Amino acid sequence: MYQVDLNCDMGESYGIYTLGVDEAIFGSITSANIACGFHAGDPSVMRTTVRQAVAHGVKIGAHPGLPDLVGFGRRRMEVTPTEVYDMVTYQIGALQAFASQEGSSLHHVKPHGALYNMAAVSAPLSDAIAQAVYAVNPGLILYGLAGSELISAGQRAGLQVASEVFADRTYQQDGTLTPRSAAGALITDAQLAVKQVLQMVTQQRVISTEGTEIPIQADTICLHGDAAYAVQFARELRVQLEQQDIVVQAVSANL
Repeated sequence: MYQVDLNCDMGESYGIYTLGVDEAIFGSITSANIACGFHAGDPSVMRTTVRQAVAHGVKIGAHPGLPDLVGFGRRRMEVTPTEVYDMVTYQIGALQAFASQEGSSLHHVKPHGALYNMAAVSAPLSDAIAQAVYAVNPGLILYGLAGSELISAGQRAGLQVASEVFADRTYQQDGTLTPRSAAGALITDAQLAVKQVLQMVTQQRVISTEGTEIPIQADTICLHGDAAYAVQFARELRVQLEQQDIVVQAVSANL
């Protein structure tokens, strides 16, 4: 029997600006990565999103990013491992406070955007993230790109890890995601995205943009809530997974 988690980046609105359709997506996912105010989100949005997650029985994860509201955390910054350790600690702590006040707790941590991609290929940055997570709460699950340095760093730190794959992104030959700036980075055809997901979950492989097979572990699937087709795709993907007798539920913590 196959089992997979559906996660989505949430709480990305800020002040008077609304981004994404969080409430409509919550019914299709099993875990939420909530922005912590650095790349998106603000205190009131964080609380609202935590409350929505609790109401829907969705697991809560911190989604720490680089301090770049203007660039939505998708621009690379020259940061040291010490700076990364501190900014990740700060953001986890902020969301943890809201979760505690709402009668819940954090389930996982998943870095965002450029920080995620930088950590995927940098052992020093990955170690900084993993060690920060462990120091806050060794029971948290670290979500990272399947086969990446972040997964290895989490294991070195003694954390439970969840290998993440992407429903709407294409893959390079080395297993990294195709940069958003490149042609063909995003999969906008829902059927093609579903086909890729089913292949990753049931066959543990994905076809790169070069046409070769790459082995891949799929513990959790990322959906993007800011895409125009997000709600329809989330619903369709969950239906298709369940029709294939794939259990859709949050990653279980190893107690």
